[in-house]
Amino acid sequence: MNPLICPECGEFDEAPEPGAGGRGLRCRFCGRDRPFLRSPLFCVAGPSGTGKSTVGRLLVEALSDRFVVLEQDVLWVGALRDPAGEHRAFRSTWLRTAAMIQQSGRPVVLCGTVVPPELEPLPERALFSRIHYLALTCDPEVLAARLRARPAWRGWDEPRIAEMLDYAAWLSEEGAELDPPVELLDTTGSPVERTAAEVRAWVERTAAAEAPEPAAR
Repeated sequence: MNPLICPECGEFDEAPEPGAGGRGLRCRFCGRDRPFLRSPLFCVAGPSGTGKSTVGRLLVEALSDRFVVLEQDVLWVGALRDPAGEHRAFRSTWLRTAAMIQQSGRPVVLCGTVVPPELEPLPERALFSRIHYLALTCDPEVLAARLRARPAWRGWDEPRIAEMLDYAAWLSEEGAELDPPVELLDTTGSPVERTAAEVRAWVERTAAAEAPEPAAR
């Protein structure tokens, strides 16, 4: 079941490669191709405070017949908080988890703060046909107000808020130039229901443009 263990030779392959024709997976140890559904992964990203978690809850019901919607912060625990390598352990664990889930035939919509440079270089990226990114954004004043209104236990002091505002500004300026590009959706003044509807439309539209990749045989 583990996508990194070859069922033929039993070796643990931390850097799997796509099989023949870009389908399935190929073991780097024995060279054999094996069936594996490499679906696209849909990342609903953006700075903290832009509405990802709230929108995600609405997406669960709206997309549950075709997609699996997950919130990445549920694994923000213990050793997975290790900041080494752009939080490599956390990112890799999520890619492996999403890759397992997609074998059910339903692609994953992952809600959380992430950008292409944090996922695209990872070996587990080969488990997906492509990763699509949509980032929620909002005006800096609105974002700061939302973060200040959060409960104290979440730790949003002024230095941390300033850091998030810098990140939001960078994403707004550079998102379209990243590889792959990050689409932006401004949530300033938008009711959460409308934002959820727009995100749902993005997922459906993007998925329709990229048919699921059949597993190698």
